[in-house]
Amino acid sequence: MIEIRKEEAKDREAIHQLNSIAFDNGPEAALVDKLRITCQEYLSFVAVEEDSVIGHILFTPASIEDRSAVGMGLAPMAVLPSHQGEGIGSRLVRYGLESLRDAGCPFVIVLGHPDYYPRFGFELASKYQIRSQWEGVPDDAFMIVVFDREVLPKHGGVARYRDEFDEAM
Repeated sequence: MIEIRKEEAKDREAIHQLNSIAFDNGPEAALVDKLRITCQEYLSFVAVEEDSVIGHILFTPASIEDRSAVGMGLAPMAVLPSHQGEGIGSRLVRYGLESLRDAGCPFVIVLGHPDYYPRFGFELASKYQIRSQWEGVPDDAFMIVVFDREVLPKHGGVARYRDEFDEAM
């Protein structure tokens, strides 16, 4: 039985190991650790099976145009390779988005696979004239799910993750 729940302090080492494994020792594990220290508004969920963390998703504040609109950014999301293809990532994304919608979050941005994230309601951010802060990001990989359109700037703008993400890009 797989449980999806908020991260607890006891999960932190397992989350670090999971992100290290899932991202081939990329910067994601260190990024999550750093955001936990520097960002009080983060939201972190884990998928747990038999007391073992097998999946993780992180949401941190993201803004559009000089913080005129503040929502959340999804990154990173990881599932142990031995459990990929079992729907765990989908459960994490759905759980996180539902939690954010219920909390009144107006939007969530993601830089991700264009065949994966639309199933959760993500659309091309360019539909709203919103673009990534990073040069060279393909249009179809930068997406947004909007819960409150009134919050979005009428003429779009640049969406920004927290500064800590710049080091990982």
